[in-house]
Amino acid sequence: MAFGTPLMPGYPGRATRARRFALSAVVAGAFVYGIAAAQAGERGEAVFKRNCSICHSLDPGKNRVGPSLAGVVGRPAGSAFGFHYSSANAGSGIIWTEDKLDDYLADPQRMVPGTLMVFPGLKNPDDRQALIKFLEEDAAN
Repeated sequence: MAFGTPLMPGYPGRATRARRFALSAVVAGAFVYGIAAAQAGERGEAVFKRNCSICHSLDPGKNRVGPSLAGVVGRPAGSAFGFHYSSANAGSGIIWTEDKLDDYLADPQRMVPGTLMVFPGLKNPDDRQALIKFLEEDAAN
């Protein structure tokens, strides 16, 4: 009997090796996904700090020049407690879904003519998506 053949006691057969390989692939994939998700969260946080935090807070009920963005994903436009909105935003009928936020963040004045938000928009779609994911994750925490 040759060394390392499946007939030796204690030698893992092909099925066992395949299961180990599959398990290793799943673990490696989860690790890589976790790193990618963490990087996306960090990118979203950086986009928020660079572009949004001067006017907006993530603390519920803490409004600044702009309304608090705590829980903004899924919220109706113009509904943050204690913030005075333009009639354009308050009457827009928008629910802030991921798609609506993406459109708004690209060009707020185009989407809601008459908005008081003077931000020119985020032109990079990857930055917008990272920011939206960050806002969703912040609301979940």
